[in-house]
Amino acid sequence: MSLAGRWTVALDPTGVGERELWFTRAGAAASTRQDVTLPGSLQEQGIGDPVGPDTEWTGLVVDKSFYTDDRYAPYRTAENYKVPFWLQPHTYYRGAAWFQRSITVPQEWAGRRVVLSLERVHWESTVWVDDVRVGSDRSLSSAHEFDLGRLSAGEHRLTLRVDNRTVVDVGPNAHSISDHTQSNWNGVIGDLTLRALPDVAIRQVRVRPDLATSSAHVSVDIAATVEGAGRGTVTVSATRRDVPGQPVVAPVVAPVSAHYDAEHGEGLQGRGMTAGGSHVDLTLPLGDAVATWDEFHPALYDVSVELTAQVEGRTHHDVRRTTFGMREVTVEGTQIAVNGRRTFIRGTLESCVFPLTGYPPTDVTAWRRIIHVARAHGLNLLRFHSWCPPEAAFAAADEEGFYLQVEAPVWANQGAAVGEGRPVDRYVYEETQRILDSYGNHPSFVLMAHGNEPAGRDAEFLGQWVEHWRRRDPRRLYTSAAGWPAITENDFDNIPGPRTYAWGEELDARLNARPPETTTDYADWVERTPRPIVSHEVGEWCVYPNFAETGKYTGLLQAKNFEVFADFLEASGMSDQAEEFLHASGRLQFLSYKEEVESALRTPGFGGFQLLGLTDFPGQGTALVGVLDPFWDEKPYSTAAEFARFCGPTVPLARLPRRIFSAGDTLTFEAQVAHFGAAPLDAEVTWRLENTSGAVLADGVVVEGVVPIGNTERLGQVEVPLTGARTEHLKLVLAVRSGDGRSWENDWDLWSYATPTTPEPVGVVETTDVEEALRRAGAGETVLLAADPKQVAGDVGLGFSTVFWNTAWTRNQAPHTLGITHDPSHPLFDGFPSDGHTDWQWWELLHDAGAMVLDGLPTTLRPLVQPIDTWFSARRLGTLFEARVGRGRLVVCTMDVRSDLDDRPVARQFRDGLLRYVSGEHFAPGTTIDPDDVRRLFVTT
Repeated sequence: MSLAGRWTVALDPTGVGERELWFTRAGAAASTRQDVTLPGSLQEQGIGDPVGPDTEWTGLVVDKSFYTDDRYAPYRTAENYKVPFWLQPHTYYRGAAWFQRSITVPQEWAGRRVVLSLERVHWESTVWVDDVRVGSDRSLSSAHEFDLGRLSAGEHRLTLRVDNRTVVDVGPNAHSISDHTQSNWNGVIGDLTLRALPDVAIRQVRVRPDLATSSAHVSVDIAATVEGAGRGTVTVSATRRDVPGQPVVAPVVAPVSAHYDAEHGEGLQGRGMTAGGSHVDLTLPLGDAVATWDEFHPALYDVSVELTAQVEGRTHHDVRRTTFGMREVTVEGTQIAVNGRRTFIRGTLESCVFPLTGYPPTDVTAWRRIIHVARAHGLNLLRFHSWCPPEAAFAAADEEGFYLQVEAPVWANQGAAVGEGRPVDRYVYEETQRILDSYGNHPSFVLMAHGNEPAGRDAEFLGQWVEHWRRRDPRRLYTSAAGWPAITENDFDNIPGPRTYAWGEELDARLNARPPETTTDYADWVERTPRPIVSHEVGEWCVYPNFAETGKYTGLLQAKNFEVFADFLEASGMSDQAEEFLHASGRLQFLSYKEEVESALRTPGFGGFQLLGLTDFPGQGTALVGVLDPFWDEKPYSTAAEFARFCGPTVPLARLPRRIFSAGDTLTFEAQVAHFGAAPLDAEVTWRLENTSGAVLADGVVVEGVVPIGNTERLGQVEVPLTGARTEHLKLVLAVRSGDGRSWENDWDLWSYATPTTPEPVGVVETTDVEEALRRAGAGETVLLAADPKQVAGDVGLGFSTVFWNTAWTRNQAPHTLGITHDPSHPLFDGFPSDGHTDWQWWELLHDAGAMVLDGLPTTLRPLVQPIDTWFSARRLGTLFEARVGRGRLVVCTMDVRSDLDDRPVARQFRDGLLRYVSGEHFAPGTTIDPDDVRRLFVTT
């Protein structure tokens, strides 16, 4: 019997409801009640309080500047309250809520046990029937179930108290409870049902596949609410999902002959039964034509378990159905194997971000869409960061052949901790048990961690946790936690390294400190780690906000943070550049993710990676790290097809010692294929070199033959003379074409620079001295001020890469910029191929460059090369600008265009174009500035 529909609710923020007997008819009448719909949350239905200065959030705010900085003062008023650190609900409520409705028990249920099931409650629930308290539950991961007893036929009053305050300190930022992501909602969002059960019923069915014997071992727990000796049978049958209606084998029947006593009665809340029970084990043979489940062929079996038992002369009958797949996940050396075949984990986080509702969907269709989008980007796993998804997510993943890493709802850090005897220690075990009981049969459930990034005596506590659950349920791999610790008990290590940027590296991180190449891998990590490594939360590369996205927030959560950032941009006079900033920073983000993923795929024996993330993370100060928005929609600068060229089961790889060449150099690379498909390939691997027009300049065959599963083989070195006499943007393309017509391609941008032939221009003064530049420009000369980047005033950390995570949450780690933007059609870039955004050729110019803060200059001055500031600051920055000073013309450049030009072909070419521009007819600055405006840009010594 479904209980979905109209209920009444009364809010109880001070917790007086139980004392005032709100569960009674008189108490309910005394409370202020209103209509509400379940399933659903209070907040999405506008029940609660408007958000304002007194809102008591769930989640830490690391950057407290919102509460103190004058820039945020207009957003701290009750009338215009807008927080910058996460999406903001239009309604907020934190406390107890009393839901109530009448239920009618049909005559045929009279005398039977009635069980109430509530899917996905947030957080603690307590139930009364009429005036009798039934009990409480507090799971964040599985359904709350209550044995209501033997109800008489007719009408009864059902009361449900839900409290969304912190019940156990699982960590203030855990995605299971925090306003950083899903919001701290109150209600019930899944199925609400009453079921009438027999006195002897099936409580739990566990199915363990056994590929070696082509069979499944089925364990059946039986619950009873009557005492006495019982006899009966358990019948198990299985049907292939793709061959419905016909059992794959004859049903297997096992006798039940046991005393239903309290010894077996522990933990029977799984179906609301609380007395005694029994247990039956049997083996279901699936025959020689057994179909296995994996990401390529997700064959599913539907299992029916039927119980018939007689106790004290009465017959009891119950049926339970479940789904499983013939799947085994194991460790082979330093890699994970599914059904004996090595795989490579390509995952992303799902952090419970659902802006329209503020809570996760409980329907299969919604989860199937998410999985389709993730797979289109070449991924094969979703990691649920410090939360466990609803049943629908597992069902969708089973059907689609997608892997899941599930976690208990714990991020015991930021004040919380495990292993210190706090209540969270017990809660971790409780929730793990419930997760495994509820979802353990799903073949998609391949990896499990206790939660995220713990504090406390984590290694000791979690070593025991891993061993305990691996022994209890070996159907998946276990690791202590996402992040750390890396302990010997782990099946695999889910650790923060290796990656292209580690916390705190700032401008010393690889992409900022080392010239671009594609040879780096993590072989040293594999050699010193005996277990598979699945690197934790890699990427975290930011992009500028897409302000056009704000119109999509039509539900509970509003993008008020974007409204604040848009105001900052407008105040800086740059609101017309919002789309330009989005595109330019997005392309830099995209190429950073490409190198991130390929570095992992290049590494022989590596276990895999988990991105943070494919989608934006709206919390923790606003972390816009996704090529997708929080709705799993593409952003304007990226497509799934483009992303999947470098991320997928089969990816061609080129090991390039460098990307920058001078004309006459030889392009040298090694070919490699990361192939983790269903079977080895009979294929041809080819290469070609193209220009930007698509013309093929050279091509060839690397190898023909079998491409094995894995990524250990180097397929040979290729050398290509670069004989072009002019500067060109080139593209190296590798292709794998199999004999059955399938193909995969990947590509890498290269640049070849000819030696400049333009003579040094006449009439241009070049100096590194600010005062000389101002004096001579004031006198009417044309001046290039090639300033020392170290003399640039301000604290802007300019690097090659975009911002990591976001500057608010990382306490202002450098770089502080999101790449550069410029107009590639500007005459300055004649002869210097560029696409308007940071690309690999800009590394040479941006390395050790300085970013000038131009806020004091006229707003009509737009830099020719403009670093994009983080959205929190929205400063107008420049590394190259032009202006009139006095009677003369001035160009100021804070990129190094002078030193070691014989070894720096990019700087040499850029300098040549810059000098040609300032000495040519197109150089006509339109903005006049005061000499003191220039002086303020630099630190005088």
